[in-house]
Amino acid sequence: MKEYHLLQKAFEAEEFRKKGHDLVNQLADMLECVQRKEGNVTNPTPPNDLLHFWQNMEPMTTTDFFQKVMDQSIKIHHPRYTGHQVSAPLPISALSNLVTGLLNNGMGIYEMGEGATAIEKKVVEIFCTHLGFSEGDGILTSGGTLANLTGLLAARAQYNGKHVWTEGTMEQYCIMVSEMAHYCVDRAVKIMGWGDEGIIKVPVNKDYSMDVNALSGLLSKAQKQGKKVLAIVGSAPCTATGSYDDLNALANFCQKENIWFHIDAAHGGPAIFSKKYKHLMNGADRADSVVIDAHKMMLTPALTTALLFKNASDSYNTFSQDAHYLWEGQEDREWYNIAKRTFECTKVMMAVRVLTIINEYGINIFDDYVTRQYDLARNFAALIDDFDDFELATLPDANIVCFRYICDANNSDSLMLSKINKKIRKSIFLKGKHYLVQTQLHDGLYLRVTLMNALTTMEDLTQMVEVIRKLGQEIIDIHRINK
Repeated sequence: MKEYHLLQKAFEAEEFRKKGHDLVNQLADMLECVQRKEGNVTNPTPPNDLLHFWQNMEPMTTTDFFQKVMDQSIKIHHPRYTGHQVSAPLPISALSNLVTGLLNNGMGIYEMGEGATAIEKKVVEIFCTHLGFSEGDGILTSGGTLANLTGLLAARAQYNGKHVWTEGTMEQYCIMVSEMAHYCVDRAVKIMGWGDEGIIKVPVNKDYSMDVNALSGLLSKAQKQGKKVLAIVGSAPCTATGSYDDLNALANFCQKENIWFHIDAAHGGPAIFSKKYKHLMNGADRADSVVIDAHKMMLTPALTTALLFKNASDSYNTFSQDAHYLWEGQEDREWYNIAKRTFECTKVMMAVRVLTIINEYGINIFDDYVTRQYDLARNFAALIDDFDDFELATLPDANIVCFRYICDANNSDSLMLSKINKKIRKSIFLKGKHYLVQTQLHDGLYLRVTLMNALTTMEDLTQMVEVIRKLGQEIIDIHRINK
């Protein structure tokens, strides 16, 4: 038989040991650099320039290859990263990715991931305990979008039995959700084939939480149109402003109308671990299903999402496949054959990331992190509120703050303010020293920060405000000259 020397070399343990040591040193150097606030958060480069680089790359050393990847990536661990809802993961959790990446246990069935399957069960139990799901169960899955879809499929299965899986349906199903909810809920509805008519958008209050008082009228209207409302989706919080819906009020309505109550708590669900802020999740224990992303507010690499069910049996009712090469009976409720309950047939060992953190630092690290970041958002909002040339969209519930530069309190031209703040955001991005994003709200465009980095300080945020003020004034001065 032919000998494949290249393959043998590629699997050599000593080669891996050396390259692994070098890589950890490289990553540690990067962490030290950004924690000293050296360098930019971003290095904006036109897409075609980077594509050209990689299409025409010459072979590099392993160290140079990884350095190029780092150089071309946004530095989420930089304290001046205040952009999207992406965790700056703990280094120890990132190391767990190295372990699970090499082990590569598939986890669809128990024998393909025994240890990781038991670890996932333990992590799910931790979530259920803190949610108040004494009879609960669930799974971990690849992201909030997939988890929300799976939760709504469970609502559909509960509504009409599992026959819809085999027989299909022509029913006009729909769900009700806040107009400020994450777009993944819309995606779930469209994937299930219900179209635009399958989603009823509920208006929001001034604080951007769902207007619960509007539910009764919208439900009555839907029923008169022949629609069957399967579920109401609460946001904890909504993505744009970080506002939590009144979960207890939603639970009351769902209980009264016998409607499945699902909570998209992808971002804010980890408040259940915070002694100070767990009240924001009051009512979550009354939901039928809840989604929580560990890769947002639990310091974990993406993607790591929990889908939790109040009643364990509901987690088995979504899918129904005969796969005799994997298991003997689909109807057997085997917690350890996870592919029976999730979209994935090959499943990443994501629970290891969460338990690695708990093993190293204890579960209270999630309390510390959520509480710190939510406190920081309130302090930042207070800073913004003190300035006459800035305006808050709403007081923050979570670690998301929306605000805009208004120049002076008499400036009420929403269109002009939107243009100014859009230019500010673009200029900041191109300079690369700070990173924040923007969002469109009812009265125009706002700057938006999500305080994900555990090392971001009020000093960093104050400096960012000064940069925004300077840019805003420059933009206004140019506008006045050109008039």
